[in-house]
Amino acid sequence: MSIVVTAATGHLGRLVIADLLAGGTPAGRITAVVRDADRAADLAARGVEVRIGDYDRPETLKNAFRAGDRVLFVSGSEVGRRVPQHTAVVEAATGAGVALLAYTSVLGGPDADFTLADEHKATEELILGSGLPYTFLRNGWYTEVYTQGLGRVLEQGEVVAAAGDGRIASAARADYAAAAAAVLTGEGHENRAYELSGDTAWSLAEYAAVVGELAGKEIVYRPVTPQEQQAGLVAAGLPEGLAAILADVDRAIARGLIAGTSGDLSRLIGRPTTPLRESVAAALKD
Repeated sequence: MSIVVTAATGHLGRLVIADLLAGGTPAGRITAVVRDADRAADLAARGVEVRIGDYDRPETLKNAFRAGDRVLFVSGSEVGRRVPQHTAVVEAATGAGVALLAYTSVLGGPDADFTLADEHKATEELILGSGLPYTFLRNGWYTEVYTQGLGRVLEQGEVVAAAGDGRIASAARADYAAAAAAVLTGEGHENRAYELSGDTAWSLAEYAAVVGELAGKEIVYRPVTPQEQQAGLVAAGLPEGLAAILADVDRAIARGLIAGTSGDLSRLIGRPTTPLRESVAAALKD
């Protein structure tokens, strides 16, 4: 039996494998499923088994899983293509007879009524229909979604969004990775859904204030309409469809759909989630 991590050379997958190794899981019991073996050479050098599995090539997934594997199924990143991609993964995992399929879903699950959640909800239904033992890791927002854009914020002196006064219970990517590792190595997580989010929800005005304080310059939050947000994203070079989805996410934030603080994440990882201030400070040092 292996602990299998798909999309293992992505940001989340690498963190999960690092957590598994740090927690004492032998490298020989860990399998990294990747599209490109060359990108996983460092993992192979540490003794991690590398298997090829491309969500867009179902034939490659037939050998990605084995009977009894515990699998972390990291969702695809290509919005609009994920249902066929995820169908291929679920079918391969079902055919192999894996012992657990833990899927990185979306906060709120079936109650999330924004466009970005649609493919996650469809995937949960696929997994439920498969009959496989499952765990839904309904991840909230990664703080990195915001901190990765700090350069532009510092240059312009403002955070621009259509989220109104909505609050965001984000956590660091490393927190979500630790939760996945805990589920893969622990017991009693079968057929459960965890609503994973940070311990404290914050507003974008508060985010702007934290950035300004730590950067030593004035940063303000400028709320705009969803239409203005979408137009601004298109002007910045994003495709129209993606800009519409991101503007819709801000509408969801304004409605309070990303503000939930269930405590599931901190309970799974056995510590508080990473505070916003700490994540911003780390990003400013990079």
